[in-house]
Amino acid sequence: MKTDTVAARGSGAVRRALEAELRAARVRGVEQPSVVDVGGGSGGWAVPFASAGCLVTVVEPNPNALATLRRRAEEEGVSHRITVIADDSDALGAHVAAGSADLVLAHGLLEVVDDPAVALAALAAAVAPGGALSVLVANRNAAVLHRALAGRIAEAQRLLGGADGVVPGGRDTVLRRFDSAGLTDLLVAAGLDVTLLQGDRVISDVVPGEVREDELAEFELAAAAVPALRDVAGRLHAIARPAQV
Repeated sequence: MKTDTVAARGSGAVRRALEAELRAARVRGVEQPSVVDVGGGSGGWAVPFASAGCLVTVVEPNPNALATLRRRAEEEGVSHRITVIADDSDALGAHVAAGSADLVLAHGLLEVVDDPAVALAALAAAVAPGGALSVLVANRNAAVLHRALAGRIAEAQRLLGGADGVVPGGRDTVLRRFDSAGLTDLLVAAGLDVTLLQGDRVISDVVPGEVREDELAEFELAAAAVPALRDVAGRLHAIARPAQV
């Protein structure tokens, strides 16, 4: 199967960027692109990539998520294209050879690892020549704005001034959030060139439910690359590549 369609969760802008990476890999002569999904959870991205003809390695420690991943893969008939590594992201280098992945996914990962810089170094090392790293993270500005618009002004204020974009003493389920500048600086410090920085879910988390899905999807595609809108999107999406020496 050589289709480059990745019908996974996330905005059309994210899918479009990842599909472009698949096409680029095939232009380089890679018949079955290698995708490594670190913190891949229940297979929301892994199964569609496998369905698109990729060989996918999922690094995920949660047994419940892996059970769902295996069930999804069996239902879609792509189990043979997915390798499961039941381990933490810290063990990536022990399981994935350096320079072996055409595309590495770190979606929802940097918010929860102990040290984002250490994690990024391992992720970058796994990328093959010509390949890319896809990073999707929670946006600090969006979290502040959504709380303020909901009337939770004191919490928004604490989040705005809190270290790492979390509410001090709150019930956040993440360790940190990012803004565009902070994410870019972190990627560059890891020896990566950021070739794309866009928004994901610019308004999808706050728009009224009666909005037509096709209109919302069209707007999200257009808004993702507009800097002012990107910087208040629910998530930030970056494509980065090992810097050329």
